Amino acid sequence: MKNSVEFTACPCAGATLDKLLQPAVLAVLAEESLHGYELTKRIGEIQGFLDAVPDMSGIYRTLKTMEERGLVQSDWNVCKGERAKRIYSVTEKGKLCLEHWQETLRQHGQAV
Repeated sequence: MKNSVEFTACPCAGATLDKLLQPAVLAVLAEESLHGYELTKRIGEIQGFLDAVPDMSGIYRTLKTMEERGLVQSDWNVCKGERAKRIYSVTEKGKLCLEHWQETLRQHGQAV
């Protein structure tokens, strides 16, 4: 692609996919409950994120907001000899939100 270097930080190249972080979090947590590091790793494996691991602080900010909105919940997992980890899981409200995201993204895909 001509002048592709110019577009590496452009949304058209997928550089700013923060709006897709919420549905990605919901989709991954719908499969299984995870702690933040593993969640970030799994999101990085999603094809739409272009194999780029999301920023950890951004993930935790998103999780906090989503928890405040009732889309995810967290519990502490304490194992002897290890640091306590917060394990996140999707709520029923979060599952409904994911269904809405799927339809919205499908419609946007058709429009594009």
